[in-house]
Amino acid sequence: MRAFAALALALKLALWASAACADWRGDVQPARLVGEGDFSVFGFTLYRAQLWSERTPVDYDARFALHIVYTRSITRERLAQTGLGEIRRLAAAPIPAETLARWRADMLRAFADVVAGDQLSAVYLPDKGVRFYSGERMTAEFDDPVFARAFFGIWLDPATRAPDLRRQLLGIAQ
Repeated sequence: MRAFAALALALKLALWASAACADWRGDVQPARLVGEGDFSVFGFTLYRAQLWSERTPVDYDARFALHIVYTRSITRERLAQTGLGEIRRLAAAPIPAETLARWRADMLRAFADVVAGDQLSAVYLPDKGVRFYSGERMTAEFDDPVFARAFFGIWLDPATRAPDLRRQLLGIAQ
């Protein structure tokens, strides 16, 4: 009986340790850094972004992660507002108001206010959706492939507002 209790305790500790160490990197194993670059506005760098992927070239048939390290303070409301604005701008057709409202609520649940040094990450889950992290803590997962593609399109769509950053993330030479 004592051996069983020791085994149960060891298993519990192993599960706790794996959960404590789990973060976005575990969602894209094995992955490698495809590219990285800074996003700046009016000469002020807002963040450094990295794109990690299980395969290259990056495509929507395999998992990949966008990892962002912020250099400025930004509220989660501003992050969601800016993200939705870009999603709307990049959309091929108008997005229904109720869909935009749902996506805004999802982003507000997934995002955190950030200050310099904070990290937010998003993992693309093929044919499923997206998983978000603040630091090493998962904040939300959405089973919505349309939202996931629209969200990652902010950086990866050819019509992005940051074409140089897109090229750097995708490892495309100029």
